Amino acid sequence: MKLDVIKLDGGKAGSVDLSEDLFGLEPRADILHRVVRWQRNKAQAGTHKVKTRSETSYSTKKIYRQKGTGGARHGDRNAPIFRKGGIYKGPTPRSHAHDLPKKFRKLGLRHALSAKAKAGELVVIEAAESEGKTAALAKQVKNLGWKRALVIDGAEVNAGFAKAAANIQGLDVLPSMGANVYDILKRDTLVLTKAGVEALEARLK
Repeated sequence: MKLDVIKLDGGKAGSVDLSEDLFGLEPRADILHRVVRWQRNKAQAGTHKVKTRSETSYSTKKIYRQKGTGGARHGDRNAPIFRKGGIYKGPTPRSHAHDLPKKFRKLGLRHALSAKAKAGELVVIEAAESEGKTAALAKQVKNLGWKRALVIDGAEVNAGFAKAAANIQGLDVLPSMGANVYDILKRDTLVLTKAGVEALEARLK
């Protein structure tokens, strides 16, 4: 499929041929859902923790004698049955990550790119380069109509562009190896540089 290439100032810069294997698939919500779920679970901190009866700060002395009180038998006040006692089978630090085959993760990225192309939310620019001035880049972004955009460059992001984009709300910049399904779907507009297109095609072929 062919797509027009533009410059950051809005001018035309020819066109580019996009691979049908990457940008021409029929997007499948089930594949995208599985990959996003894998990403978010892997990123989850899993640091939630409760105290067990061995960690609460009460005496370990038996609270009253075993028999003759007319009440239930108890040991110490750390038991889960008591207020402020230990928690039984509560959460402990752990990883929430689960496995997902590499081939499936690549497939998910292809479907994410195809979803953006099908929705008309894919833009290809000649290059993401700037002198590092936020005001100038912000004006260009406003003129292009990008509100929530993700810019994916080649192997490395231009230092001046990254610096200028750092303070612009709703504009994220990633190198091609950082491209992922969650970030692509989260933004309204996906912006690829020509170098980014080549790098993604090499990565996902």
